[in-house]
Amino acid sequence: MSALRVSSLGRESAPTLVVTQMRRRHLRSVLRIEERTSSTPWSLGLFLAEARRAERIYLVAREGSSVVGFAGLLFALTEGHVTTIAVDPDRQGARIGTRVLLVLLREAIARGATAITLEVRASNQAAQAMYRRFGFVPAGSRKGYYRDPVEDALVLWAHEVDSAEYGGRLDGIEADLGGPVVIERMARVERQSDASTSDVPTVGEPTEQDPRS
Repeated sequence: MSALRVSSLGRESAPTLVVTQMRRRHLRSVLRIEERTSSTPWSLGLFLAEARRAERIYLVAREGSSVVGFAGLLFALTEGHVTTIAVDPDRQGARIGTRVLLVLLREAIARGATAITLEVRASNQAAQAMYRRFGFVPAGSRKGYYRDPVEDALVLWAHEVDSAEYGGRLDGIEADLGGPVVIERMARVERQSDASTSDVPTVGEPTEQDPRS
């Protein structure tokens, strides 16, 4: 069944954007976006290894059958770390990054996150503006973190994300989108609550963190 909607004027409108759990069938499209948006793209094997781990959350945004964005997060105790987020360059500017990050953060909070961190290129003003709307603030930098070109990363944090105040912030972001974010039911895998930071491996090269909201 086609996801295209028909407007009151009889014209086909754009497919509804849906955020859902990343599955193996999505990975060809995920890799295509990754190759176009990252100077150090992840491999198929890395995505497969990450997506199956219980202490990870990996999501895709799709319009009809087309994947147009994705994001991932790992846990260390009650802290979440956004490991990757990207939007198809042909669909940037449509607030897809905002939608998928909104779902990612809510899912992390539902699984017990109280603080969330991420890295972003120091020159990436568009991504930084989006993260500020989500309450992320600079907490440091990592010199030479990115390659091709070499550039420092800003380390951003959002704290007390499990609070009612932060929940209100997320509700406000969703309201500004002009309608609720459509989410497909996602299976949850129980993660180990006593896992330490040392138990959580790094995930290879840093991603560009360039969702272009």
